[in-house]
Amino acid sequence: MTTTPETTISVATKPPTARARHRRGHADTIDTIDAIDVAIVRELQKDGRMAYRKLGSRVGLSEAAARQRVQRLLARGVMQIAAVTDPVRLGSKSMALVGIKARGDSRKIAKAIGALPESIYVVATAGPYDVIAELVCESLEHLLRVSNEKIRTLRGVSDAVIMMYLGTYKHVFTYSVN
Repeated sequence: MTTTPETTISVATKPPTARARHRRGHADTIDTIDAIDVAIVRELQKDGRMAYRKLGSRVGLSEAAARQRVQRLLARGVMQIAAVTDPVRLGSKSMALVGIKARGDSRKIAKAIGALPESIYVVATAGPYDVIAELVCESLEHLLRVSNEKIRTLRGVSDAVIMMYLGTYKHVFTYSVN
């Protein structure tokens, strides 16, 4: 795994509001993004460190307008720009996916696990598990402590299945943007 910048996106699917359509492409409402925003996200997925001048020229904006658009997308939570690291190369010895079955409100469990420093990804799901979390730990003992003392003891957790990673074969953040 390389340590290249990551761009994670989440695109809302509501149709543009009348105000957004009237403003002709200004993506300042929380529920819309336009074609330029999508183009910005696509470019930043390729290179999250791209200069605003280069980004602007690729999507048809000035440097200042590109900077404003990126800041708006970041502030709205449409995307994040971060360095993607390989936890093993940084000293962590153990990574695992945890499937959690819940009694009651799984959102509370997801939030509690999300607050753990060892968790790097937490989602509520439908299917055999109510919550799935990805953990990065310093050692097998650390993973055991986290699973036994921090996850299985949470109120509402009925079961936690730990699936240790033996190898990573694909880990990308350049998925399709509509």
